[in-house]
Amino acid sequence: MELKQSFGQALRMLRTTKHLTQEDFSQVSSRTYLSSLERGLKSPTLEKLECLASVIDVHPVTLLACSYLMDEELSLDDLLLRVRGELSGISLAE
Repeated sequence: MELKQSFGQALRMLRTTKHLTQEDFSQVSSRTYLSSLERGLKSPTLEKLECLASVIDVHPVTLLACSYLMDEELSLDDLLLRVRGELSGISLAE
């Protein structure tokens, strides 16, 4: 599956799980744009990702993680272990 489609599915799943409608995102996005994201036709910018996540009340990384979990045959534990390992080798204080 293409990542844009996985992101769209993740966005729709999180939105419906929180019982939100596309109209609930009207302060940060048009319904047309949200629909095109959910259908995998467009990809959001980082700023838009943060806005969408704030409406759903999740961290933007949660939205991205859901996207990758739908796209890859990977468990949540495996994904978190990989990310934890990659981040442990990076000095974020610079």
